[in-house]
Amino acid sequence: MHVYDTELPVTIVREEEEFYRNAAKLITETVNNYAQYFKGRKSDKELLYMALIDIALRYVKDKDRNDTTPYDDILAKITSELEEALGEKK
Repeated sequence: MHVYDTELPVTIVREEEEFYRNAAKLITETVNNYAQYFKGRKSDKELLYMALIDIALRYVKDKDRNDTTPYDDILAKITSELEEALGEKK
């Protein structure tokens, strides 16, 4: 797999190959974007860390946005109340 300026040997499950390719592409594009602005002023290591933070931040925000815990709690409460109400009618 080619990531940014490095060829990495990886063994992956065939069904996940596209995910790995897309991940490598995301990393390469993100590092290239930072390199456009900071090349010569930041080291390659700093560029990689900046890209890593950028991608991790996107992941954390997306994970937080998709947190269903509050909805699960509400649904559990409603379900409990419905079961209670239906139980009283029997």
